[in-house]
Amino acid sequence: MTQQPLIVSQSGRPFATSAIALQAIIINDEAQFLLLCSPRRNEPNEWQVVSGGLEAGETILDGILREVREEVGPILVRPLAVLHSQTFHYDDNVRFMVGIYYLLRYEGGTVVPGDDMVGSAFRWWGLAELETAVAGHTITLHKSTHLWQLRRAARLCQLLADERVETAVLQPEL
Repeated sequence: MTQQPLIVSQSGRPFATSAIALQAIIINDEAQFLLLCSPRRNEPNEWQVVSGGLEAGETILDGILREVREEVGPILVRPLAVLHSQTFHYDDNVRFMVGIYYLLRYEGGTVVPGDDMVGSAFRWWGLAELETAVAGHTITLHKSTHLWQLRRAARLCQLLADERVETAVLQPEL
């Protein structure tokens, strides 16, 4: 079995190192999710959340905001919570990748697909509408986007609204 790469602290403590995949689950006030369908990255009628990779020197939140800016434009979002994380095999060179799914509430702005999502279709999907479309095989979801995560996101967003937890509204830097 191949071991995960290590980095050793000054005190000699070994820590695992992994590439980081970022997924931004963006939900609006109507409990609809922003999904994209790229003619270059997706199969026909395959939809996904904003996704990408953490770059060297970035915090997780900085990376999430950069991916949002690159893929859907300079919209306003409110970071709510890390929704899910997992480790998975990416390819033979990146055997251990950590995926972090971040829940963001849409606060305004115009969606304009950019970067590697230029030319993508985008739309806001209600959960019931999305579940019906997937069950009816009229669309598919990319392997990084899961209905159970969207269900969890909707529940968590409602819980946070009930608790009136407030965080800063952020616009990704231009």
